[in-house]
Amino acid sequence: MGVLNVTPDSFSDGGLVASVDVAVARAAELHRAGADIIDVGGESTRPGAAPVSPDEERRRVLPVLRELQPLGMVLSLDSRRAEVVEPALDVGIDLVNDVDGFRSSAMQRLLPRLVAEGQGLCVMHMQGSPSTMQASPHYADVCGEVYGFLRGQAEMLEAAGVDPQSVLLDPGFGFGKTYTHNQTLFRGLSSAAQGPHAILVGVSRKRMIAEAMGQPDSAPAQRDAASAVAAVLAAQSGASVLRVHDVAGTLAALRLAAALGAPV
Repeated sequence: MGVLNVTPDSFSDGGLVASVDVAVARAAELHRAGADIIDVGGESTRPGAAPVSPDEERRRVLPVLRELQPLGMVLSLDSRRAEVVEPALDVGIDLVNDVDGFRSSAMQRLLPRLVAEGQGLCVMHMQGSPSTMQASPHYADVCGEVYGFLRGQAEMLEAAGVDPQSVLLDPGFGFGKTYTHNQTLFRGLSSAAQGPHAILVGVSRKRMIAEAMGQPDSAPAQRDAASAVAAVLAAQSGASVLRVHDVAGTLAALRLAAALGAPV
């Protein structure tokens, strides 16, 4: 899954995709590099980010989706708002990536349509909201609570008629978690992947990567090599989808691991 943020303030690439034409070109680049899914987002959910209005989010993503839709790419919309998802469905998308984990009643009211259209659904865990989530995250049992939440939300979706094969579960690395929480969740991936649902891992360029590198002040783009290593480890632990910024570098790392006898 290649990341396409059409935002001015995302932590890694905010402001780099400043027009529809640039967004389409970037999506084509990600696709040529080997991305199976293009994940389009119009609201930054980095720690401390202020929310944008649904109108602004629609203004950012809908024109891009309209241009991408006829090009034959698998399109994911990274949005937690039903008021943005619904018009995007009219344009044509394949997957709804909800960082709020389909907790909102408005998103749940969309489920009959999502089921009827066979949409893929990604359920992510987040403690709190982007503006506050890193203030003081706390868990008694981070794996039990995070993976338990994801399983519970998947059961809710399936009770509404969603095909279990259409559900992705994302532990939400960095979304209301300390570095230690992230480490523990990553080490628990192999157990989580034994369940009936596919796991999505998105750690690309995140602060947890910088901290693991021992370079907490490194720029996000300087974390690509280490992010590719983390992607290989996630795949070896059973992750089915890897959400990344550097598609070409990640694929190269995966191919190298496979060629040298490390199954991924």
